[in-house]
Amino acid sequence: MITRLGRWVLSRLRRFLPEWLLTAPSLLWLLLFFVIPSLLVFTVAFRPPDPYGRIGEGWTLDTLARLMQPSYPAILWRTLRVSMVTTLVCLVMAVPAGYWLARQPASRRHWTLLLVILPFWTNFLIRIFAWRTVLHPEGFLQTSLVKLGILSSNASLLYNEGAVLVVLIYTYLPFAIMPVYAAAERFDFQLLDAAQDLGATRFQAFVRVFLPSIQIGLLTATLMVFIPALGSYAIPDLVGGPSSEMVGNKIAQRVFTDRNLPHASGLSALLALAVILPMVIAMVVRSRHPDKVPVEREKGGPREGGAQG
Repeated sequence: MITRLGRWVLSRLRRFLPEWLLTAPSLLWLLLFFVIPSLLVFTVAFRPPDPYGRIGEGWTLDTLARLMQPSYPAILWRTLRVSMVTTLVCLVMAVPAGYWLARQPASRRHWTLLLVILPFWTNFLIRIFAWRTVLHPEGFLQTSLVKLGILSSNASLLYNEGAVLVVLIYTYLPFAIMPVYAAAERFDFQLLDAAQDLGATRFQAFVRVFLPSIQIGLLTATLMVFIPALGSYAIPDLVGGPSSEMVGNKIAQRVFTDRNLPHASGLSALLALAVILPMVIAMVVRSRHPDKVPVEREKGGPREGGAQG
């Protein structure tokens, strides 16, 4: 019995040990710098604050109760709204940009990609302050719009939610273009010609053939824009006003000004749940209906199959 058990264990080790050795570094990295810090944040949210800015002894639900104040749901909804609008606009702009980039000759494509990533060569804060100069009430843009009669003299392009959206879209647009381009580069564009030969218009071929083929790139772009936009605090702080505060601003205030670490942890946990829960729900739904996507493709098979042929 022991011999059989030992042989079974050895066979399992020989089978799975190489895989575990390959994945161990990344798993260790995620454990040390993601899982453990996240658990600490959730744990600190149930501890009382200390008068000296430290974490008090014992456990309490006071922090969670304070998060139910009327101001916090409004701030959370503003954060979600601004992040979703930023993500949507970035995707709408990134899809045609990635499509156009993927169809360019290799020599021209490299220079165009350089222009996409060129803003990263400048410091993040410098770019935000540059936008403050552009949107300043006495700046060239607003004075020109006032002279043209487009804006009233009392209007302001700065310190409002619109300014936050503009700077967020400018900042995170390259994060959306690159994944879409990476997916579009592997797409066989002859499929679009085949779809048009079968009677589809260019727009129908683009929507029904191209977009489903780059859905991984679209999902990656969505995550790369939505998650950092959700936790942004420098942009709302520098170009937004009191009516444009996001959850990230409140977390920074609780950490650096109020020295209330449990409250900051509670807000951080709330922000993390806003990101994690939809992803978990989507994974659960997809795991319970694994045959849903293949069935839908089979229903549309004649047209799609003809296009691929």
